[in-house]
Amino acid sequence: MRMSLARALVAVAAVAAPSVAATGTAGAVVPPEHAVVVCRSASFYANYDSASGPVGLIRVLGSGNKVGHTRGAHPVYNGWAATFDFGKGDWGYVRIECLGGYGSW
Repeated sequence: MRMSLARALVAVAAVAAPSVAATGTAGAVVPPEHAVVVCRSASFYANYDSASGPVGLIRVLGSGNKVGHTRGAHPVYNGWAATFDFGKGDWGYVRIECLGGYGSW
């Protein structure tokens, strides 16, 4: 089953209590928490397919790249975390162990 990142984020936002805005608007999207790539390099994929893993290599991110991932709110599938690349302004999947330095900037 192939799950699009946008659909996954909407599903997570719909059930995660912290994702509801102070106004009580259901389905509010959780903004990504600031983090950095801590691996020497990290492949950044467009999507995650539960049958075959990550698909659609977008680019390779280097150590220190500024990214976002909100632990507990954004999906992680078999170690692949939904991640926002602040440099290019797009969403994709990166190995969770390559994310660190949360809240560092």
